[in-house]
Amino acid sequence: MEPLQTRQLVIDIPGRAKGSPLNLTVEAGQVWGVLGPNGAGKTTLLHTLAGLRPPRGGEVCLGEHSLTALGRRNLARQLGLVFQDRQDGFPATVLETALIGRHPWLSPWQMETGDDVDRARSALQALDVAHLEDRLVSTLSGGERQRVSIATLLTQNPDTWLLDEPTNHLDLHHQVAVMQLLKRQADTGRAIFMCLHDLNLAARWCDHLLLLYPNGDACWGPASQMLVPSALEALYNQKLITVEADGAPVFVPAKR
Repeated sequence: MEPLQTRQLVIDIPGRAKGSPLNLTVEAGQVWGVLGPNGAGKTTLLHTLAGLRPPRGGEVCLGEHSLTALGRRNLARQLGLVFQDRQDGFPATVLETALIGRHPWLSPWQMETGDDVDRARSALQALDVAHLEDRLVSTLSGGERQRVSIATLLTQNPDTWLLDEPTNHLDLHHQVAVMQLLKRQADTGRAIFMCLHDLNLAARWCDHLLLLYPNGDACWGPASQMLVPSALEALYNQKLITVEADGAPVFVPAKR
C-alpha cells in the first residue's frame, strides 16, 4: 500500500486567514482520529484528502504521486470515503448501493459478477444490514444508512479509508461494532483516517491523532502524546476530568 501523505498542506477554510501546514504520513496499519470543535475544518480536510476539494496550499500524495496526477478510477481503487451525510439521488436497494463499491474495479459498462455480489453481501453481513438488502435505502433509519455506507466502502476495499463521523446516528452496540471493524481492517494492512466527535472513542480506538484548533493551528502524533488534558481542554474550550476505565483514559466534561 502507498502511504497517504500531506506536504505543506493548508486546507481552504473560508474566512480563515491562516492555517498550520500539515505534514502527515498515514501508514498501513494505522488508525488516525481527527478531533476538533465544529468549524475547525475536519470535513474540509477529509474532502481535500479525497481529492474532492482543492487545498489553499501544498499537496496530497499517495506514495510519491500527487492525487492530481492519478486518474479517478485508479484513485478510487486505493482510497475511499464515507461522507458524514449522504443524499440518495436515485431509488436503490441496499444491495445495489453496496455494489457501487465495486464500480472502480469494473470496466465501463461491465456488469457486476457473482463474486462482486458475494463481496457486497459479505460486507452487508459484517455491518449487520444483510437482512435489509432488498429494502430501498430511502426507507432506512439514519443508523442503518450509515452502516450501509460503511458496507459500501468495505465492498470497495481500498487501501486507505477516509471516514467522516463513522459512528454518526449509531447506537452504542453498533458504534463499538463499527470501531472494531475499522480496527480489524487496520490489522489487515489498511490505513484508517477518520473524523470523530466522540473524544472517548478516539482515545480507545485510535493510535494516532490530529487535533484541529478553531484558529487554524494543528498538532498531531501518537495518541499517547496527544491525549494530554491541557491540549484537549484548549481544543474544546472545556475543562475535562480524566479517569481510566478498561485500560484506556476516559474524559468527562467538568461542570462549569
